Amino acid sequence: MIAAGLLFCTAAFAQEGEYLSYTPYSIFGVGDLFGGTSSAYNAGMGGVGVASRNRRYLNTINPAAIAVRDSLAFMVDFSLFNKNTLYSQDYNGIKRNSANNLTNIGGFAVSFPIWNKLAGVLGLRPYSSVGYSMTYNHVDAENGVVVYSHSGLGSLYNAYGGVAIDLWKRFSIGAEADYIFGKIEKNAVQNFLSSGYNEAQSYYTLTLNAFTGKLGLQYEQPLSKELRLGFGATYGFAAKVRGFNEGKFYSAGSVQNITLPSSYADTLGNDSGIRLADELNLGISLNYSDKFRAEFNYSRSDWRDSGMDYAKGFSIGDAEQPFVNSVKESYRLGMEYVPNLNDVRYYYRRIAYRAGAYYNNEYYSVAGQKVNTIGLTFGITLPVFRWYNGLSITLDAGRRGPFKGSMVRENFLKFTFGVNLFDIWFQQPRYD
Repeated sequence: MIAAGLLFCTAAFAQEGEYLSYTPYSIFGVGDLFGGTSSAYNAGMGGVGVASRNRRYLNTINPAAIAVRDSLAFMVDFSLFNKNTLYSQDYNGIKRNSANNLTNIGGFAVSFPIWNKLAGVLGLRPYSSVGYSMTYNHVDAENGVVVYSHSGLGSLYNAYGGVAIDLWKRFSIGAEADYIFGKIEKNAVQNFLSSGYNEAQSYYTLTLNAFTGKLGLQYEQPLSKELRLGFGATYGFAAKVRGFNEGKFYSAGSVQNITLPSSYADTLGNDSGIRLADELNLGISLNYSDKFRAEFNYSRSDWRDSGMDYAKGFSIGDAEQPFVNSVKESYRLGMEYVPNLNDVRYYYRRIAYRAGAYYNNEYYSVAGQKVNTIGLTFGITLPVFRWYNGLSITLDAGRRGPFKGSMVRENFLKFTFGVNLFDIWFQQPRYD
């Protein structure tokens, strides 16, 4: 009954600044996945970037893209975001609404030349986030009114480093090492208002880490003097989750006939059965003379063997567990237009204009229903000073949740602000 009430009854959401995301669906597994689109450049085009070979911006979605650059260029990308969400629900004809807004850092990356056509990258970006706080009542014929409260907070981050090399000016390959780490806390309280039972409290703390990696490649085929067709692919390896899984249980009240186990502490090792799924990304792009580019990406990640369905601390601990691991899929389309990159007279002609769209299936289903996210994105990059330095601004307008039934639906506006720094180092001036 806890599971049924969690998504089908009233949820009360608060405004919290420390969350990376805030959604009732993050109660399951490792929370809300970010999907690697922390850069404002990628986010403005619907999150595409698998096939993008653009030397003006730092693209970390595909490790192979790091090599597409000026051989002496140092590049930095930093972003932060503001997300505003309206939660709505129609349960048995009763409509309820709530809202939340949060601001936090999106990601940071720096890329640098190593030797000739070999380049490297170091960065930190969010991997997933848990953020929710909800309370609802359930009337039981035997126990009367029961108040359920659930809350959770925490994040996993991805620290990564990669190298890439550009071969034959049209083909590049890259490799990336990823260390995923973080801490997640989940709490649940069951309070019996009109019966002689104690209040039941449970607290879970997950301290997790995982080592994984990603391989990528890109190829670009000229179709004419100014038109180019690009292809890209990445494969991220599955990873075993390690760390500690701790739980504490309490019985609060004067009734003495209920006994709860006080605590447990499990070490998550290679045999824990908990894993992060692998991921395949494919992309195709069309580029015209650095003025216009369009790209389509498809990604697939199979979470059905992740082991999180009924694992302590990862599931919500209910025999009627509504969450089931599923296949995560994503379809993304984006485009960019720059009227004249080298225009010295009109500033607005050097602005990069972007738009995109995406459709995601999350890595779980709820009560047999797929949880989908659909959205439109718009973005610009305003040139600053010389080279390719710029300030990027992106708007992401989307909706998540089964768009039928009585489960919680989310309508959101997300603003991403990015700083793109570009500079040429190790130049040797010559004087006559």
